[in-house]
Amino acid sequence: MSLSEHHAASLSPETVVVAAGRPPRERDQPVNPPITLSSTYFGTGPLGDGDRGYGRYSNPTWDPFEEALGQLEGSALPGLLYASGLAAVSSALSLIPAGGVLVMPDHSYSGSLVMASELAQKGFIELRTVDIADTEAVQAALAPTGPSARAAAMLWLESPTNPMLGIADMVAVAEAAHAAGAIVVTDNTFSTPLVQQPLRLGSDVVLHSVTKYLAGHSDVVLGALVTSNPDIRSALLHHRIIHGAIAGPFEAWLALRGLRTLALRVERSQSSTMLLAERLAAHPAIESIRFPGLPSDPGHARAKAQMKGFGSIICIQVAPAAGLGGADAADKVVEALELWLPATSLGGVESLIERRRRHAAEPASVPENLVRLSVGVENVEDLWADLKQALDTLGG
Repeated sequence: MSLSEHHAASLSPETVVVAAGRPPRERDQPVNPPITLSSTYFGTGPLGDGDRGYGRYSNPTWDPFEEALGQLEGSALPGLLYASGLAAVSSALSLIPAGGVLVMPDHSYSGSLVMASELAQKGFIELRTVDIADTEAVQAALAPTGPSARAAAMLWLESPTNPMLGIADMVAVAEAAHAAGAIVVTDNTFSTPLVQQPLRLGSDVVLHSVTKYLAGHSDVVLGALVTSNPDIRSALLHHRIIHGAIAGPFEAWLALRGLRTLALRVERSQSSTMLLAERLAAHPAIESIRFPGLPSDPGHARAKAQMKGFGSIICIQVAPAAGLGGADAADKVVEALELWLPATSLGGVESLIERRRRHAAEPASVPENLVRLSVGVENVEDLWADLKQALDTLGG
């Protein structure tokens, strides 16, 4: 492919998203990699390293995206593309040995929590949930005291968490996990590798819902994992091959095309998010707000130290108003919006908003009146005007 490991390391991430994964620089070669539609490949004799063999093992259309994502996350190894974010979650959780202990944030992506909870209910793993922003609590969960207590096999991180935007001390909890003999998996979907690179902060595996920021246009469902450890990558690759959670070539091609504009989209959305958060914090209809870019946010100092920016997600709690409880008031605001789209997911070019507890799988500890905003790339004044008119419907 186009960028050597050494060359990629010398370039800014904003350049790597555009330059990585290009076809060879040969006369009459395409500038962009083509889509390869094939379920099998020519070959005789036993399959060896580098042989594609069969479409469940490999596809040339996956390679450019996997190369680019690996380089963006600071790994010398290409990433692994999956059929969905939850397929990547399943593959990562497969690294836990039978009966092993998983420590996971009590506020995490609901799909990850549900999958881990179901594994625990079936006796495959032991699940311990913890406030990931409480470093001492994480340390205690990883290596509990007592003769019958077992140390953790895996620490699962989200920072910022979904949807409460809690911020972990990434380096400290990763060190504690490794001291306990656990591997560290970080869901980096909210931040993207342009804002945070968990491998450089001590994580062993990085997870992305490619559906969100990386692809960026709400038109594909994909997931990915990245690691710098060859043994871990081999185990993850084996799981993908055997369980068959592979990406379609057209989806992979779309994801790479979306990745090319990631830096521009992140820059625009982060700038708008900061302005919107400041204005929302001052609006009387807002009971509370979480956004790590605000100096008043409890995670601000940590986020500033370990992130390049603060992301594009805001969470607000809407105050009760005029005979409406918090949840009803939040629903009224969402329904009054004209530009913001009331829909699940995040990270696309369009701005999305939803009250999270409308989902049955959302943890009960998430407030009923909590609304998550995913800021897109529209004009920020248009976004604010729509938010303000919707909030103003609640009155004084």
